[in-house]
Amino acid sequence: MRRREFIKNAAVGLTALYYSAKQGFAAKHEAAGRTHSADAKGSKYRVAVIGRTGRGNYGHGLDVVWNDIDQAEVVAVADQDSKGRAAAAKRLKAPRAYADYRKMLEKERPQIVSVAPRWLDCHHEMVLACAEFGCHVFLEKPMCQTLEQADEMVAALEKRNLKLAIAHQTRYSPALQHVQQVIADGKLGDILELRGRGKEDRRGGGEDLMVLGTHIMDLMRFFAGDAQWCLAEVRDGRKSVTKNEVRDGAEGIGPLAGDEIHAMYRFGGTTMGYFSTQRVRHGASKRFGLQVLGTKGILTMTTGALPEIWFVEDPSWQPGCSKARWKQISSAGIDKPETLSDSNHRFGNRLIALDLLHAIETNTQPKGSVYDGRAALEMILAVYESHRLNAPVEFPLKNRSHPLSML
Repeated sequence: MRRREFIKNAAVGLTALYYSAKQGFAAKHEAAGRTHSADAKGSKYRVAVIGRTGRGNYGHGLDVVWNDIDQAEVVAVADQDSKGRAAAAKRLKAPRAYADYRKMLEKERPQIVSVAPRWLDCHHEMVLACAEFGCHVFLEKPMCQTLEQADEMVAALEKRNLKLAIAHQTRYSPALQHVQQVIADGKLGDILELRGRGKEDRRGGGEDLMVLGTHIMDLMRFFAGDAQWCLAEVRDGRKSVTKNEVRDGAEGIGPLAGDEIHAMYRFGGTTMGYFSTQRVRHGASKRFGLQVLGTKGILTMTTGALPEIWFVEDPSWQPGCSKARWKQISSAGIDKPETLSDSNHRFGNRLIALDLLHAIETNTQPKGSVYDGRAALEMILAVYESHRLNAPVEFPLKNRSHPLSML
């Protein structure tokens, strides 16, 4: 992929990450047959939080993020677990708490809802309920279990012109604007390969692909745009997976299979993408991230709002054989120390929340939108579809059911 193509694909307005969302609404937002406007004070977004103590909890801080947003106030929280509900209400300073999130949505009529649980089995129904009551959504990743569910979520939000931001924090990193500049300046040349790996811990294989692979797939799309096709292999115990190896995944993931997965993706031009995960004996979690390999150099990065990013200008891809020096990229720039910090995902969640407010006010899509969440999920499920058919599969996938249910 040539530099100008990369810049076009990666131009997502990262320089705007430091804006402060305006007080109140810039305009009224009509949804579910009524008009969304500011509260009686005219200055705050009404926010509600849905959690599930013991079954996904409150995700990676998708509840407490609103404590850091001056333009928002948490009006209610919902949690089936009484102790978890009481703790959340205290933590969020929420004046009201509900056991049933539908009753909360009906009575409170929030403008924004954090659908916070990590477990996937609830994302679909919770987002549909939010759309029914005209609420914008901040959603924990991954998006949901199947493309059928994702399509329904997209349709419900589109029907009411509602926004959904998904918790792919790396996409919001202020360091990525400097990565864009490195590419634009030709320091890596044309992009030939994207290489990603999961954490490869005890979850190595299918669970790793679903839970953590979503970050890598999102980054691949950030750098290279939409994939054109996927060819993949799924193995268990070094044998090709059959229906006998399909299992129910932990944390409501749905069908899972494989302790070893290898996938290849074709992007635009000559750019290829590769993703692998397996349960390894050594170095678990050390290789989690993405490499961008070009005709003039290499860039490596981890994930998160403040990822570790390094690059070297060496077309041989063997820096030890040349005088080239690895250079670090931080939010401050190239070869500059990191000046920001992120504790418990707090900084990254704040960037996402502010961007969601901006998207609502300007009627634009968040930088990590419902469409990006669905596309990352589609790249994941394409792995199983290619394995099922023993052939490359083109995007968009024709099969919207879970491929492992059809083995």
